[in-house]
Amino acid sequence: MTELPADFRAFHELFRGVYIHWSELYLANLADAEEAVDEAFEQLYLSWSDVLEQENPNAYAWVVVKHRTIDLARARGRRPTVVDQAAFETAALRDAVDPIGELSESMHIYTAIQALPERQHDVIVLQYCLGYSTQETADILGVTPAGVRSTTRYARHRLQRALGLDKEER
Repeated sequence: MTELPADFRAFHELFRGVYIHWSELYLANLADAEEAVDEAFEQLYLSWSDVLEQENPNAYAWVVVKHRTIDLARARGRRPTVVDQAAFETAALRDAVDPIGELSESMHIYTAIQALPERQHDVIVLQYCLGYSTQETADILGVTPAGVRSTTRYARHRLQRALGLDKEER
């Protein structure tokens, strides 16, 4: 049996849990998430030397994981949408005083998040739905913390406009 390269083992150890966390939110099933992420890591391993030659291996790996997750969702006959609406609504309603009002609001927020450009969507999901810090999000996506903060700012402005919460100019 071939020993895995130390840098691959370290990368796997560092990011497998994060990727499964994200993929499970997308697929709403832990076993499917593990399968998608393991397939992504197999793909990464088979081309590990090429991955390391990428300008940003973390960003490259993130794309591989996302594509494997989307592919598995489609293979299972599921509509490929990150942040399953039912999971989003369940989280939003957990401690709601007004469940009906909260449900309506969460559906609007969900729709607005789905409409964000891909990078903004990823940042919002990782930070606000999954609870990762700015630094963790930057590491996962292979961008700088300043890039995450900037993307978050633009995404929040876009969400405010979409939800009719933008401040009137005075």
